[in-house]
Amino acid sequence: MSASGQGLSIVSIGGGTGLSTLLSGLKHYVARESVRAEAAPHCRVESLTAVVTVTDDGGSSGRLREEFQILPPGDIRNCMVALAEDERLLTRLFQYRFESAGDLSGHSFGNIFLAALAGVTGDFVEAIKVTSEVLAIKGRIYPSTTEDVTLMAELNDGRIVQGETRISQSRSGVRRLWLSRENCQPLPDTLKAIARADLITIGPGSLYTSIIPNLLVQGIVQAIRESKALKVFISNIMTQPGETDGFDVDDHVAALRKYSEALDLDYVVVNTAAINPALREKYLADRAVPVTLAQGRQTKPGGAHSSGYRVITGDLLSENDVVRHDPRKLSELLLSICSPATRPASESSGVTAAPAPA
Repeated sequence: MSASGQGLSIVSIGGGTGLSTLLSGLKHYVARESVRAEAAPHCRVESLTAVVTVTDDGGSSGRLREEFQILPPGDIRNCMVALAEDERLLTRLFQYRFESAGDLSGHSFGNIFLAALAGVTGDFVEAIKVTSEVLAIKGRIYPSTTEDVTLMAELNDGRIVQGETRISQSRSGVRRLWLSRENCQPLPDTLKAIARADLITIGPGSLYTSIIPNLLVQGIVQAIRESKALKVFISNIMTQPGETDGFDVDDHVAALRKYSEALDLDYVVVNTAAINPALREKYLADRAVPVTLAQGRQTKPGGAHSSGYRVITGDLLSENDVVRHDPRKLSELLLSICSPATRPASESSGVTAAPAPA
C-alpha cells in the first residue's frame, strides 16, 4: 500500500491483448472522489499507469507507422479503450474498423485519430494525452520509448529477422532479441511512475514481442529493480506458437530474466483452471498448449521458488471462443497481493479476492 495511505500506485508493463485485458479489470478499482474515504486503501487504485511496447509493425499500426513516421498506435488505442470510463458511443467509435475496397480498409478509427492528432500537435505523446482526456480514461498511458525502434531477433535456426510481425510468424523460436537502437530512452514520466509504484506488473502478453521489448529500453529494468514496489509476473495461459513452444512457467521467467538481469520478482501468477476440451483442441491445432508449472520444481519452505519468488495459482480463466485471463479475477488477485490481510498463500488452489469498490 502507498506510504501515504491514499491507495495503490500501479504500473503495468506489456502490450497486446494481455495488457488491455488486465487494464480493463484494474480500472474498476481506480478510486473516484466519492468512494475514496469509504474503500480500504488496498482495494482502491490511486494511480494506474500502462507502459506499452512500440515495436508493432503489422496491420493498421504498421501501415500508419510507415506512412507517417509515428509510433504504432494500435496497442496504445486498445489500452485507452480498456481504461475508458464506460462503453459510450465514442469509445466504440475508437474501435471501429473500416471494411472497404479502398485504402482505409483495415484501419481502425482510433488509430487514424491518434495519427491525425499527432500531426496536429507535432507530438505523439501529446496526442496520447489529449485522446486520453477525450475518452476520460482512468489511468495514464506511456509508450516505452518515443524513438522509432525496430525489434530484431536471431532465431533458433540461425536466421536474423527484422520486425515484430516477421518474428511472430517465423515459427522457429527466438535465440536472441534486441532493438535496432541500443540506447533508446524511456520517457522521464515512465521512470517516475515506476519509482513511485506500490505494485509493478509484467505481462500477460506475447513474451518476445509484447513484454521483453519494453525491458530492452535503456533504464527500464534498472528503474524496476530500484523500485520498492512489489513485482509480479503474470504468466500467459497458453504457449505461443513460434515464440514459446514447449515453455513452462519457469521457462517464461528464465527468458524474462535473460533480458532483465538481477530483476527480483516477488510473485509469479499462474492460471491452473482447466480449459474445456473443445477449446483446447482448437488451440492444439495451432500447436498452442496450456502453460504449466514445471514438474518437480524446486521450492523453498513456505512455497517460495528456488529463485526467490512465490508462485500463486488459481482460476483466472475467462473462456469464450478464445482463452484469456478474466479481468476481474486477475485484478482481484493482484490487489489481494498488496494487502497482508488478504494475501493468498503460495501455490494456492484458489484466489483470495479483494472486494470491488462500491
